[in-house]
Amino acid sequence: MDIAIDKVRALIVEARRLEVKEGDTDPDSGSNAIDDGQTDVLTSSTMDDGVEREFRGMIAGMNEDERADVLALMYVGRGDFEADEWSEALELAKERDSSSGHLVNYLIGTPNFADLLDEGFTAIGDSFEDTGENPAPDPDDTMQKV
Repeated sequence: MDIAIDKVRALIVEARRLEVKEGDTDPDSGSNAIDDGQTDVLTSSTMDDGVEREFRGMIAGMNEDERADVLALMYVGRGDFEADEWSEALELAKERDSSSGHLVNYLIGTPNFADLLDEGFTAIGDSFEDTGENPAPDPDDTMQKV
């Protein structure tokens, strides 16, 4: 993989934060947060939402290869590919439009995408153990190419 291990982990954490958001509970609320007991704090993610902005910013800060890795991780986590089929998953991910805006919308629209990323990441890490390779990061904190 071309993406740093810490970057994948941070992306999964942000994805989980984003997934806990609920739909609008009070869409026509005119009250302030103090008066309504902070009921709108965990509601609907919008472009004004700091959690979604952070997640979008993380994806936007990635290069094309890193975004393809994220998409391929989701394919593996979803079961479209096995860990030993990483090169095929990555090839498909590179063929797809993985521009930052498209990828964010695709991920957010995929149910349980944080779990899928995590499962794909775990499967890829397990594949290193099966081959006897060391999944530890290089000095620049990236994984060896699969």
